[in-house]
Amino acid sequence: MKAAILALQGAFAEHEYMLERMGVEYMEIRQKKDAYEDFDALILPGGESTVMGKLLKESGLFDILKGKIEKGLPVLGTCAGLILLADRLSDGETAHLATMPVSVKRNAYGRQLGSFRTEEEFKGIGRIPMVFIRAPYIESVGEGVEVLARVDGRIVAVRYGKQIGVAFHPELTDCRDIYKMLFCS
Repeated sequence: MKAAILALQGAFAEHEYMLERMGVEYMEIRQKKDAYEDFDALILPGGESTVMGKLLKESGLFDILKGKIEKGLPVLGTCAGLILLADRLSDGETAHLATMPVSVKRNAYGRQLGSFRTEEEFKGIGRIPMVFIRAPYIESVGEGVEVLARVDGRIVAVRYGKQIGVAFHPELTDCRDIYKMLFCS
């Protein structure tokens, strides 16, 4: 198993550290040529979704990665990564990769001061720790989207085919179960 982590901006190093602890081989995707290497799963980290969307296009990675995801490449989008996957953004901003039929509200829990930790039920895993930093949440899901977790009634984790989107940061906890779910999809 080899994972690729989008390393244009954001919290990619934390995902790398998690994969190292799990013994999973990984690589960074920074340039167009990186996207043509062999890898079995993709991680889209947290960060600034607008900046990442712009950099995906400027670097020539956008169409390549979108195509791989649409052909069934397993992908985990965390926080801003979830926003990149969403096909609708409630603030009217243009969607980015738009491979997952969900509507996402950006910065739904407020600014940095609205960040928090909690522990909630995650379908198929059990109770897990969740770290929310300027986090989005999912306002609505389309056909075929499975809701995996909620916090205070709001959807914070979903699966659509081989795509997993979470509004929180599993890389900032010791919980490896979401990564295992990605690698088993």
